[in-house]
Amino acid sequence: MFTAIKDYFVGAFHEMKKVTWPTKSQTINYSLVVIGLSIGMALFLGLLDYVFESAVTALFLK
Repeated sequence: MFTAIKDYFVGAFHEMKKVTWPTKSQTINYSLVVIGLSIGMALFLGLLDYVFESAVTALFLK
């Protein structure tokens, strides 16, 4: 059992050596893309919410 656990960690360590990590500028760019898309989606969904609320209000309160 202990050899299986040891083999798992040795294999994980070897796989981590193969990983190519993003550079600092790539990380910043990816983060900005995620933040921008999150803000864009929030605005889009907020607009949809406003439109549907107005439509439901107009239908049921007239």
